[in-house]
Amino acid sequence: MLVLSQFARNWWAFVLRGIVAILFGVLALVQPGITLGALILLFAIWLLIDGILALFNSVGAAQANEPWWPLVFEGLLAIAIGVLTLRWPGITALTLLFIIAFWSILRGILEIVAAVRLRHEIKGEGWLILGGIASVVFGALVIIYPGSGALAVVWLIGIYAIILGIALLMLGFRLKGVADKLPAAAR
Repeated sequence: MLVLSQFARNWWAFVLRGIVAILFGVLALVQPGITLGALILLFAIWLLIDGILALFNSVGAAQANEPWWPLVFEGLLAIAIGVLTLRWPGITALTLLFIIAFWSILRGILEIVAAVRLRHEIKGEGWLILGGIASVVFGALVIIYPGSGALAVVWLIGIYAIILGIALLMLGFRLKGVADKLPAAAR
């Protein structure tokens, strides 16, 4: 079982991930006419930051002798897809859509699993479940409607990123509340 105190100590990483996701989502909604090249670059940067922060969280889990591999897997996958996206920015829109879709579905499944594991440790794990469901639904919609056009995809990505960001923020603030109640030695 993931140790709640370890996540609580790193509550800020969840908040930072949420802020980055929300900023990305707002930018995608405010600038819907953004070029596909700029969208690819922004998406790659988001993946890299998110992957690095997930790896940071995995170190804490490992230090607590708890299962760390789901966070490492999620982090490495995000970083790998981010690097591939930066390496080949001329990738076709359809291929990028499927990469985004499968990454979102896998991420969502991992978030739901993490929330189920946390359900006995913290109130409000439903926020992580909401983020996981949003990830899976987003990925499925992209697979079902790949030809909906770049503008629609930009809007879907923006909405998805904002929902995920809010879920991560809420979880981070819940964890901060837990961290504030931990004994000084456990912080």
